[in-house]
Amino acid sequence: QDQLPVTTSEVYNAVADFWKPWLTDEAISTFRKGGFYTQLFESSNSHQPLRIISLNTNLYYSPNKVTVNITDPANQFAWLEEILETSSQNKEQVYIIGHVPVGYLPYARNTTAIREYYNERLVKIFRKYSSVIAGQFFGHTHRDSIMVLLDEEEKPVNSLFVAPAVTPVKDVWQMESNNPGVRLYQYDLFDHSLLDLWQFYLDLRDANKKNESNWKLEYILTKTYGIEDLKPESLYEMAKQLSMPHSTLFEQYYSNYIVSYDKTILCEDGCKTCQICAIQYLDYSSYTDCINQKAMWR
Repeated sequence: QDQLPVTTSEVYNAVADFWKPWLTDEAISTFRKGGFYTQLFESSNSHQPLRIISLNTNLYYSPNKVTVNITDPANQFAWLEEILETSSQNKEQVYIIGHVPVGYLPYARNTTAIREYYNERLVKIFRKYSSVIAGQFFGHTHRDSIMVLLDEEEKPVNSLFVAPAVTPVKDVWQMESNNPGVRLYQYDLFDHSLLDLWQFYLDLRDANKKNESNWKLEYILTKTYGIEDLKPESLYEMAKQLSMPHSTLFEQYYSNYIVSYDKTILCEDGCKTCQICAIQYLDYSSYTDCINQKAMWR
């Protein structure tokens, strides 16, 4: 489990064969080599080109022993920078997708999901090419969270989203489980900027009691948090509101974080510290400063 290789493998080939009807030959060829790919959606006269970059962040995942002490597993960093440089020159907009998220885990202090070295390198790349990255989308944690990437001057430059999973899970780090969730994003057809998201969920207790599923709208992000859109500037304003003492908005955020699993569960003090710092600070230096300077949120 989690031991994804840095070269062509049976797993990569099997997935490539399955995805072949939807991806270009070039994307399939790249995927077979390391489990990542890119695909360009051609623009019309009125639309900017949109490129999807699918990263194999499992290569950077801490439990993956295959990649220990490898500086650039499967040469994905070099490939990513080359693609982003091309996108910049061609005036494309990019969506980054991956499984394991960049940044710090919102439920575990001083802990990144991917190895710290890889995290620092990704953050550096994302900052460098933030002008062409219209959004980043991850999973893995089974929880619902946001991040806003700040540049070296703490200016918001990128919006990142971690979507909740359909499968519930809990462990020693996450004692609360989660309801299943699926979501829908709204984006601008011209520049592909993110406008809104609709989060839907299934109340498992209710479903088990009634022996039927009833998916419901949990929230619409802009309406719930009082922001205009999902651009970095808007998410940064949202993050500042969440960090206020006794923030009822943060209480709502944490309820959404566990996908309305139990609205009586509170996240205070050290729990809130981890959440707030993980939202705004993705690199070691700024995250550590946040944890040390704001150790308790009341």
